[in-house]
Amino acid sequence: MNQKEQMVLDNIKENPFISQQELAEKVGLSRSAVANIISGLIKKEYVQGKAYVLNDEYPIVCIGAANVDRKFYVKENLIHGTSNPIESTKSVGGVARNISENLGRLSQDVTLITACGVDSEWETIKSLSAPFINLDYVHQIGNKSTGSYTALISGSGEMEYGFADMAVYDELTPELLIQNTYILKRARCIVADLNIPKASLEFLCSYAEKYGIKVVLIPVSGPKMKNMPHNLHAVDWMIVNRDETEAYFDIVIRNEEDLRDAAGRWNAVGVEHVIVTNGSKSLVYSSGGESAVYEIEASADVVDVTGAGDSFSAAVIYGWLKGMDMEDTIRLGMINSRKTIETSYTVRQDLDEHQLIKNLEEIK
Repeated sequence: MNQKEQMVLDNIKENPFISQQELAEKVGLSRSAVANIISGLIKKEYVQGKAYVLNDEYPIVCIGAANVDRKFYVKENLIHGTSNPIESTKSVGGVARNISENLGRLSQDVTLITACGVDSEWETIKSLSAPFINLDYVHQIGNKSTGSYTALISGSGEMEYGFADMAVYDELTPELLIQNTYILKRARCIVADLNIPKASLEFLCSYAEKYGIKVVLIPVSGPKMKNMPHNLHAVDWMIVNRDETEAYFDIVIRNEEDLRDAAGRWNAVGVEHVIVTNGSKSLVYSSGGESAVYEIEASADVVDVTGAGDSFSAAVIYGWLKGMDMEDTIRLGMINSRKTIETSYTVRQDLDEHQLIKNLEEIK
């Protein structure tokens, strides 16, 4: 048993009904880190149960992808049919995981439900995610590989090929989610990306509607719009881009008026709040027949745009759940996205509540 585990165990012995938040404050760790330590203590049989630390929990539950992302950079012209010298990078990603880490860094209690393999890729994701996210509800599947995305980048910086191995998320079935209704019923909010099957998203929307749970849906690509649930009346928020909106409604968005109309279409099919992003140029927010367009100020210091959308979504969710006004909520998303792309990280390493609010004040 290491020092942190001993500290947590000593506090539990002192007060078996202590909450995870109280534990976190006493031992100087994040709440999600404490949750993972407790999970380890249970597996080691130092602790027989965990109801005493779960009875006050109302986490944000994120459901969807947790990937290893690889980029292969070709140093010279790409020559087909032979070996090409490259430089490579590897990082952890996945929409649901990225949003979870952003929210965890913002001191939110976050639980991730995903599926993965029993492999080194998952161990990499786990080690980098556990300090910020409760991973107790991750489902490991022996005959599947952990999700991965590989991009081959040419010497000019353009993506030549992208390879997505996402079959493991087909295992996030309604039956598996039913096994997790304990945590789902207690969810402060369910955030689901569209990497998971349509039937599972249908189940989540029906379940949330039945129990009055807030729902945020995050599309991930045009082709994955086929997973969009039929009934969207349970959906409080959707953050979707122009291409995905065009694919879903089979329309073409040519200008700002089209963008507003497209956002209104999402409201008309049941979504209460929607943001439709228009690349790095602008976005439109629409709800209750009202809409507003926000111009996005270009950054002169872009390093890597990976994670821009996920950092935007996470900050919007944070502001909304905190009860901030809509103007600040949207600008919170915009500044978090901007600060993220000015780093080489998918989730900015300096992110916390104080820093994000400070960033917001700087642009007011």
